[in-house]
Amino acid sequence: MFEEKVNNLLEEFLEERKDIFLISLSITLDNKIKLVIDGDKGVTLNDCIDLSRQVEHNLDREEVDFSIEVTSPGAAEPIVNNRQFLKNVGRKMEVKTGEEKLEGTLLEVAENNIKLGWKAREPKPVGKGKVTVDKEREISFSDIVEAKVMITF
Repeated sequence: MFEEKVNNLLEEFLEERKDIFLISLSITLDNKIKLVIDGDKGVTLNDCIDLSRQVEHNLDREEVDFSIEVTSPGAAEPIVNNRQFLKNVGRKMEVKTGEEKLEGTLLEVAENNIKLGWKAREPKPVGKGKVTVDKEREISFSDIVEAKVMITF
């Protein structure tokens, strides 16, 4: 009953705010609610406050004692929702598939895949030495085991 009410309040919020989406929801046995949200253009503190109030103000503490925490995913957290790729176009990423680990710039996001680009040193076609070439690879969402934005300073 409590979990269902929290889910309904969350759905109402997400229906109203189409730019925000759920990453994870957990409710412990002692009614600690933890919501992790993200947005197409990121998440602000006010977005977290708005969702927290939406849930908190519509639940009765006299009925069930609870606590609530609303956060955005951390910078080092892996991408878990395909919508998260869109806001990271142009950023450097590490993508693991079943067979390999690729590092490159996220060039584009399509309906079923992403495109990564990177520079590689390869032997010259003629003569000695190496030349820098641009590489690109399309990776299907279904092949991605883990993807993370690489933070550079």
